[in-house]
Amino acid sequence: MSAEITRLSLTELASDGPAFRRKLYEGLREHGFIILRDHSIDAGRLEQAYALTRQLFALPLETKLKYDSGKGAARGYTAFGRENAVGNQHADLKEFWHIGPELGPDSPYFDSYPDNFWPEEISGFRNCFSALYKELEQLGKQLLSELGQAMGLERDFLSNLVKDGNSVYRLLHYPALTDLDSSKAMRAAPHADINLITLLVGATDSGLELLSRDGSWLPVESQPDEIVVDTGDMMSRLTNDMLPSTVHRVVNPNKTDCSRYAMPFFLHPHSRASLTCPPQCAGPDGSKYPPITAGEFLQQRLRDIGLMD
Repeated sequence: MSAEITRLSLTELASDGPAFRRKLYEGLREHGFIILRDHSIDAGRLEQAYALTRQLFALPLETKLKYDSGKGAARGYTAFGRENAVGNQHADLKEFWHIGPELGPDSPYFDSYPDNFWPEEISGFRNCFSALYKELEQLGKQLLSELGQAMGLERDFLSNLVKDGNSVYRLLHYPALTDLDSSKAMRAAPHADINLITLLVGATDSGLELLSRDGSWLPVESQPDEIVVDTGDMMSRLTNDMLPSTVHRVVNPNKTDCSRYAMPFFLHPHSRASLTCPPQCAGPDGSKYPPITAGEFLQQRLRDIGLMD
């Protein structure tokens, strides 16, 4: 197994589509992670987004709690110490904010997903993150289409799963550790993502590591203009582990007086989407996983990590 995470440029897609698709698939199959550069996400808007994220988490706690929608809603604010990795009794050292889709009345899910919360204290927040949500969703659909073709699936098989999907844009704040007890907890304990694929657009500090097949932890180092892409449990289940969901973590820094901010975008299928493995991925003995919908799987996993009763 290569110790290097595959790095791809989106410009390669136009010049040699088959080669891009092959490297995308092989990189995700080997590590569960690739790093993408020369993408379509506007750099100026990303810079604005990180500035707004800092403003958001600098608000007084009582103000942020106005936007706490409670367990299971996956919208608005989730306070520090609320989420823990599956099987870990110690809560992660983080707080976060969730933004979901805003669908039109022609969507069958128009009234199904919870409403977003928009902090009235921060000017420009809704416009910035609504635009970024659409850009990241479109990029994610593009990558899913290319990935599906690499696996011999119909071009739009995977991207159609996330049409009107319950994708979540998570704004994360890992506070400075100066006044925190970090002896038994870390910023994000080892876990795998729930969804199909995740797009992580930069981060303000290092600390992300993936668990290699040989059992060692490999740092995931990216530049501010690069996107880290990883596969989640839904993709692993859907492809019968052809594309594995890789365990990763965010370790505590040696320097305890600095915060870390990150903005992962989790591409989720629509709630009624079946995670049944297609024949191209099933193998001679069929799929090892029983049928389940994306909505059922999501609820099950949210209970596992303490975000749903």
